[in-house]
Amino acid sequence: MLLVVIIIFMVITPLTPKGLQALVPQPPPPNEKAPPPDLEKKTIVVQVLENHILKINEDVADWNTLGPRLNDIFKLRAEKVAFVKGDDTVVFADVARAIDTMRANGVEKVGLITARLEAGQ
Repeated sequence: MLLVVIIIFMVITPLTPKGLQALVPQPPPPNEKAPPPDLEKKTIVVQVLENHILKINEDVADWNTLGPRLNDIFKLRAEKVAFVKGDDTVVFADVARAIDTMRANGVEKVGLITARLEAGQ
């Protein structure tokens, strides 16, 4: 009887995936030209560097100003997508904190940039 109850609970329990959805930017095909400069300006990349240094694209930021600055950037944008990039030596908790801050301040989708992806591999 106990086995039947366990099987029933296993069948009716929904399987919910856990974790973060990740967007990965795709490198352009080899025969395609580089994107126009206007498109590059639209892409927002939050870089998490060593010693808790942050950058939004190439502008230096800190943990206290990251949220408000992202909120200002995405306030008027229809497409609320940004990417996060972390150095190899950065603690994952800092990257997770950046993702959490991004999501809390107007970014609907957060993608990940890796070193291999940047190299076009």
